[in-house]
Amino acid sequence: MFSNTKPKKAVDTLITKNTTIHGNVEFSGVLYIDGTVKGNVLASEPGSMLTIGARGVVEGEVRVPHVSIFGEIVGNIYANEEVELMEKAKINGDVFYHLLQMAMGASVNGKLVHKAAETTQRLEHKPIESEKPETTI
Repeated sequence: MFSNTKPKKAVDTLITKNTTIHGNVEFSGVLYIDGTVKGNVLASEPGSMLTIGARGVVEGEVRVPHVSIFGEIVGNIYANEEVELMEKAKINGDVFYHLLQMAMGASVNGKLVHKAAETTQRLEHKPIESEKPETTI
């Protein structure tokens, strides 16, 4: 069901199973949480990835472009790219996503809300209105 065609990125930051963080975590790059974070998790740059491991728990809001969840999140998720819910993922909160993959067995106790892709706004060229053309008779 899930393809492994995505290139794997190296983990920049690891929060292990024996670690509990009280407070917000802001990161860039790739963050892997297998411990507990009691606070919000926020990505500071586009393309950042968050993985919640099988023993990982986040009690707070998650705002990242891409998130893969094997563990548990108690709070809302805002992902402007992709959310992957693996078979034992547990979400207690709303999930705002652009793309969603959900394995059989994953649970969401909240709303699933699709968001359109964020696009850059194009500048429009509007011709300058010239003075009225002269008419000759």
